[in-house]
Amino acid sequence: MAKKPKKSSKKRTAGGDIQVNRARVPRREDNEILGIVIKILGNERMRVRCADGKERLGRIRGKLKKRMWVRLGDLVLVSPWDFQDDRCDIIHRYRQTESAWLERKGFFTEYLDF
Repeated sequence: MAKKPKKSSKKRTAGGDIQVNRARVPRREDNEILGIVIKILGNERMRVRCADGKERLGRIRGKLKKRMWVRLGDLVLVSPWDFQDDRCDIIHRYRQTESAWLERKGFFTEYLDF
């Protein structure tokens, strides 16, 4: 029988570090707002409740389709379309630590309840 190849020790030691990163903050000039995924519709589309009180049909942009998995109840950064206000692009999904940082800094409104 053939021997199994040895695993690199660099991969095992490098993965154990905990990194504290600041979250990406929504920018007003780029028309970005926070939202929560309330329903998954399929085909990279989902219903999002935004911080301005509107529900929009969100679409995961092409760069993030297979890199970022969005689940029900996730906090996301969306960019509403200029020509259709009831639709938006999902730009970024916040991790649990990032959403806690945003909550401490006061970025949530009464529309975004967890």
